[in-house]
Amino acid sequence: MIKHQDKVIIVTGAGRGLGRAYAERLASEGACIAVSEIDVQAGTAVAEALRQRGADAIFIETDVASKQSTESMAARVVAEWGRIDGLVTNAGLANSVGGQTYEEITVPQWDRIMEVNVRGTWLTCRAVAPYMQRVKKGSIVTVSSDTALWGSPRLLHYVTSKGAIEAFTRALARELGPDNIRVNCVAPGLLNNEATAGVPQVKRDWNIRNRAIPREGSPEDIAGLVSFLLSDEASFITGQLIVANGGLVFH
Repeated sequence: MIKHQDKVIIVTGAGRGLGRAYAERLASEGACIAVSEIDVQAGTAVAEALRQRGADAIFIETDVASKQSTESMAARVVAEWGRIDGLVTNAGLANSVGGQTYEEITVPQWDRIMEVNVRGTWLTCRAVAPYMQRVKKGSIVTVSSDTALWGSPRLLHYVTSKGAIEAFTRALARELGPDNIRVNCVAPGLLNNEATAGVPQVKRDWNIRNRAIPREGSPEDIAGLVSFLLSDEASFITGQLIVANGGLVFH
């Protein structure tokens, strides 16, 4: 098992679903976890659950679309533990955003998903990176989606935002590489979790049928990948997109 003993890692959007799975996995491997979440009730519950399991964890209410909020989050983590070793920019809009054609998406809907998914990723990294630069070490994992690779229909604003995160990852990796800070991106396929509760069964069946590994994915499938990318074992990997969707292929 990959260990993160005493590493300080922030997971945004850690109140449920994938974010919670990441936080639980990293905490089980010895990391100190900052549960960054806009939902106070959910975030508080996750941090408390981690502490009950013996982990060192705190909750920080964070709006990733706000520069002030993300900067306050980073400062709070450093005040608590003295440093930041890792960041997972999991927070984003995904639930109940599909079903509309490119013509039906409204300007406010487009702007909101870009504000949270794209600007939120940038602002979070912008707030955290200077603390990593001070010690010339750190790892950032951004979160995309395999829909940005194959262009899922009736989901244009979401797909576009995730494609932007992939490009952002490559560009930021070039800027932070000289400071020994790694930036990689994971792109999960359709998973069985809270965020996908509204996905029609016909779409779930289509994904399973067209995967090389014909089963549903779970948050735990992605958590191990995130753990690896944050670990010292991935010390020479940066600017990469790793797709975790069971080998989805088209016929």
